[in-house]
Amino acid sequence: MKSKVFTALCMAGALVAHTATAQETITVSGSTSVTEVMEVLAETYQTQNNNTFIEVQGTGSSAGVKAAKNGTSMFGMASRELKDSEKESSLKETVIARDGIAVVVNNANTLDDLTIEDIAKIYRGEVQNWSQVGGENKPIVVVTRDTASGTRGAFEDIMGLKRKVNGISVSAISQRAQVGNGNGVIKTIVANNPFAIGYISLGSIDESLKAVKVNGVAPTSEAVAAGDYKVARPFLVLSKDGKPSPAADEFLKWVVSSEGQKIVSNQGYVPVK
Repeated sequence: MKSKVFTALCMAGALVAHTATAQETITVSGSTSVTEVMEVLAETYQTQNNNTFIEVQGTGSSAGVKAAKNGTSMFGMASRELKDSEKESSLKETVIARDGIAVVVNNANTLDDLTIEDIAKIYRGEVQNWSQVGGENKPIVVVTRDTASGTRGAFEDIMGLKRKVNGISVSAISQRAQVGNGNGVIKTIVANNPFAIGYISLGSIDESLKAVKVNGVAPTSEAVAAGDYKVARPFLVLSKDGKPSPAADEFLKWVVSSEGQKIVSNQGYVPVK
């Protein structure tokens, strides 16, 4: 009798161990902007696939590219086009969405529209008072992202905020600009400072601040999809050829499927065609 009980307990223990080890962990890290939609995608996928656990970390686009290259994550995330120096023949790029970069001001700001030229001058420090761009006679507090941010990289490229120093391309954003790490920090700074201007992912806009029109076009998913809103960039998922597991491959296929892209759209981003 004891032998039968012992055998049954061993079988049960083996079953539990098999169940525990059967769960696949998929690691994703990189852009904090992509993280916002990726977390929703991951949570939804996990509810449909109980044996899959997806770990998502917002570490910045540059870190995401490195993680995909060195294998510390199965997937890296970037919210900008890759630099030539980052590209490798073995590095696979999958566009999972497109996103507008919204230029945001405090709700108390009376301005509703800025040109790309206005924005560039503000960020270079050439314009330092709101009255110079049609606003009130108040100082401008410039808020930007950290240098590892994909949002910042895309914003600089679109706005022409790069300059050459000894043949090397560097940021032209004023050294006086406040730096915020992530969309949430930028939102908090701008929402609490009536003189501030910043830029965040389109999907992060809420009632705490105001997104201005750029060249007369409001930042909406429809305007980004139509190509009318020019301050836009891709959301990339990066992986090494042959590196992700079959379970990771299945997850990425689902992300770009009609079901995954419906979630992308519901979160305020532009789905891929």
